Amino acid sequence: MNSSRDTFEDAFMKNFIAVGLGVIITYINGIFVVTFFKHPVFYTDSRYILYIHLVINDITMLFLSVFMQVLSYTVPLLNVTVCSVLLLFASTTSENSPLNLAGMAIERYIAICKPLHHPLMCSVNRTYILIGLIWFLNFVPALTDIIILLVNGPLSIFSTSVICYSKNLYGSNQHLMRSIFVESIYLSCVFVTLICTYIKVLQAAKAATSDQVSARKAQKTILLHGLQLLLCMLAYVAPFVNYFFLSLFPKNRTTVLFTTYLLSNILPRLLSPLIYGLRDHKMFRYVKRYLTCSLFSSKIEINMTKS
Repeated sequence: MNSSRDTFEDAFMKNFIAVGLGVIITYINGIFVVTFFKHPVFYTDSRYILYIHLVINDITMLFLSVFMQVLSYTVPLLNVTVCSVLLLFASTTSENSPLNLAGMAIERYIAICKPLHHPLMCSVNRTYILIGLIWFLNFVPALTDIIILLVNGPLSIFSTSVICYSKNLYGSNQHLMRSIFVESIYLSCVFVTLICTYIKVLQAAKAATSDQVSARKAQKTILLHGLQLLLCMLAYVAPFVNYFFLSLFPKNRTTVLFTTYLLSNILPRLLSPLIYGLRDHKMFRYVKRYLTCSLFSSKIEINMTKS
């Protein structure tokens, strides 16, 4: 985003909105994180371990996204080394979400279609190994962007300063090909995984005679994963949306870019974990109890203060 075209009032308002939404979304998602760590009942369930990893990953991505948004206004030119490190983790956390959703769909498939194998195949240790694999699979391609930059330019480039934006720093054809290749493979695999697991669970629901309720719940859960994936994909659609609306409203460039930034990067960090966390009865029961206790404690403190 070209912040130089914004007046001080516009820049302040945009950063205020971004930071404000970031704080609100982090607080809401933080409630789920606190609930998870305060109740050991979730520690041994691979389903909730993967879910809370998704939430923590989104919190991290949100922090980096808002931080870089504010940084683009306060420090327009950033050292390339610092910028590349920020982009490294921003890209990794962004790409983690789709693979994490695929892992959650596979866990539901195993729980419904192979219940006897679920304790072994989806053990706590294997779940953490899967999370580590997700980070590895997304960290390496993001690191490749830095390697391509090293190969194409002199080392002195890392002592220069640039506007810290992915397309600005990683704008070569090699970066573009790397991005298209990796993202196409990963997203295709996630789509195929969601479709296959849904079909398998659907077949299990039709064949089941004793546990149709659980099978149907798993169907809806996988459909939710599909919706979450669509929210994650808003970041990939954003450049095309920007191109379309910028051609219609060229004088409102920064407004268009900021709006698509909010819709593709900020709001999905709230909706994605929230639609899953509130739907899950077990998680919601503990979250509701935690919120109720917090509100009750607040009322007691207020009454004590008045007296």
